[in-house]
Amino acid sequence: MAGKERFEKVYSQGTMNVMEIWVDKETGVNYVFHAGGYAGGMTPLLDREGKPIISPIVNR
Repeated sequence: MAGKERFEKVYSQGTMNVMEIWVDKETGVNYVFHAGGYAGGMTPLLDREGKPIISPIVNR
């Protein structure tokens, strides 16, 4: 798997307080990442019903 990145950043905002959305290219699951100062965290992005948001997987 050398040279192939599993995650792709699809959205980013902010510089000091960073909010990003990452997509797992193998499963399509979306993750939200937030960082502020010296702390940060990542969690699956959920819809209203509490289910993970899944993007279509495009073969590249």
